[in-house]
Amino acid sequence: MAVPGYQEFMFPILKLLSDGKTYYKRDIFKYIANEFNLTKKQLEEKLPSQTEPTYINRIGWAITYLKKAGLLSSPSRAHYKISKEGKNVVDENITNLNSKYLRKYKSFLEFQNLSPKHNLTKNELPADNEKEFQTPSEKMIAYYELIKKSVCDDLLNKVIEQTPDFFEQLVIDLIVSMGYGGSIEDAGRATKRTNDEGIDGLVKEDKLGLDTIYIQAKRWQKGHLVGRPEIQKFVGALAGQGARKGIFITTSSFTREAIEYKPRNDTSIILIDGPKLVELMFEYNVGVSTERCFYVKRIDSDYFEAI
Repeated sequence: MAVPGYQEFMFPILKLLSDGKTYYKRDIFKYIANEFNLTKKQLEEKLPSQTEPTYINRIGWAITYLKKAGLLSSPSRAHYKISKEGKNVVDENITNLNSKYLRKYKSFLEFQNLSPKHNLTKNELPADNEKEFQTPSEKMIAYYELIKKSVCDDLLNKVIEQTPDFFEQLVIDLIVSMGYGGSIEDAGRATKRTNDEGIDGLVKEDKLGLDTIYIQAKRWQKGHLVGRPEIQKFVGALAGQGARKGIFITTSSFTREAIEYKPRNDTSIILIDGPKLVELMFEYNVGVSTERCFYVKRIDSDYFEAI
């Protein structure tokens, strides 16, 4: 017998958490495995990549979907608690809970990069073949973007949890991975940490070190926006160093005034917010690893025409 699909796990997970207690992720795995009476063979079944048991992966995705829809909250890392809306779903005994149903929630639509027109009521769920008009390539890209968004969301939370020293090294690792300077040893370094847990760092713009880029980074919680005064202070710091180029990185976001601010001199400032930071980390493999690669191939017409 095959391992149940991730959607089958959704309602049982909500029902477990309906007592209002906070549960550790590993305990949820054990409970659901027992609830479904998974056999030894099912527990040992692994994904094609052989990186993780199938049931663990599917329960994990069920938790992710419930969280993105706002039915669960995560008070701390790997710990989950039911939300008020989640309790409403349990009280209504919506046992056919699935990803289609979750599209009634705006946060889940945003997670799946769907437009508001997909915001459906209980009686307007789309048919099973609603995406059949898409080509296989389109579906593959869509699912890739979904996985990427989930990884980036978790990656940003992970970065915010780290120590200031770790964040200092992360910023340097990322800039060097993007091709600036040469190696970690000679391309860049972090200077002393400030009281607000940001960093001042510098990195060579090229392997020859013909110019230097100064970095200001602030490991701030989401919602703690970086304003124009912070950018102006950074521009002043660059002037004190006789520098013309700077990168301001934050794990949060920038105010509109900060984004629109342009120094009157020839100083060039690049702003990188939290979402952009983790997107770059994802692209340049900093803090992430490749689980599996898929190659999309087509017929090589030139080969056959040459014969």
